[in-house]
Amino acid sequence: MTAPHIDMTQIPDRFQAVMQALARGAVTLSGVIRSGSSDLGRQVGTNTDGDGQKALDLQADALFLDALQSAGLRWYASEERADPVALQPQGGLALAIDPLDGSSNIDTNVSIGTIFAIHPAEATAEASFLRPARDLLAAGYVIYGPRCCLVVSFGAGTQLYTLNPDTGCFDLTEGRVTLPAASAEFAINASNYRHWPRPVRAYIDDCLAGAEGPRAKNFNMRWIASLVAEAHRILMRGGIFLYPADGRPGYERGRLRMLYECAPIAFVIEQAGGRATDGALPILDARIASLHGRTPLIFGSADKVDRVAGYHDLPEAEVSALFGHRGLFRA
Repeated sequence: MTAPHIDMTQIPDRFQAVMQALARGAVTLSGVIRSGSSDLGRQVGTNTDGDGQKALDLQADALFLDALQSAGLRWYASEERADPVALQPQGGLALAIDPLDGSSNIDTNVSIGTIFAIHPAEATAEASFLRPARDLLAAGYVIYGPRCCLVVSFGAGTQLYTLNPDTGCFDLTEGRVTLPAASAEFAINASNYRHWPRPVRAYIDDCLAGAEGPRAKNFNMRWIASLVAEAHRILMRGGIFLYPADGRPGYERGRLRMLYECAPIAFVIEQAGGRATDGALPILDARIASLHGRTPLIFGSADKVDRVAGYHDLPEAEVSALFGHRGLFRA
């Protein structure tokens, strides 16, 4: 097998070293996941926000940090670490990474992934990462599923690469991915219905009403509880993902991290023709305020995300009226 790498034909020069390093790390991690060790899902502690950490979370973080040592990065920030790590003093880029998204699914063999975002490097880590989300230079994810795929955008469309297991190379599969507009799928954890804000409940009620309701269409619900798996399905098939803020303690501003999860996924989805908001405002129009800050996240096909935003724009009295008169938003 040749050294793990990625097809470089559509990768801008300034990102080639970091993408080669990410590809090498992803190929190695893919092999670790395929090994099926029963130890991978072992609980080993909690991160700075109190979320549980699995053995594979820490292994993935160490693996990517090692792979990226000489990739032109000045700063490395990880969801699994309290503070960023300084790498090359002259590096021009800063990378934020969720080394293993969806680790709660390790034991059930559900697709998990890696999410990354590349920022311009400044003199301090805080200045590099705590900035307007639209300052992002590139972002993407790797999904470790039946096929190992890498999806990335450098700000001019979204590209899809597929790992060839015989060569260890991520081959370019599609040079410009377009998110399908037509889909009758939505993804949300319906067990939290009673905690959602009224605009979200109104939107889901209209979906659940089916062909007889105001949307005049039957919908299917999907929920994997792995952000990368949800994003990849929507990128391939369209639809909408909702993880709103809700009324539970600790969920008032959502649960997904802006720096490591929401901003990079929003970047990829927007570059593929979709939308990503906090329910009302575009995710990328917000400022990343803290290294581990959280936000609501709703993304997917543009028309569906815009419709949710429309519910949020209504006065409270009109949203309340939706529960008695479902025809207000009839398509």
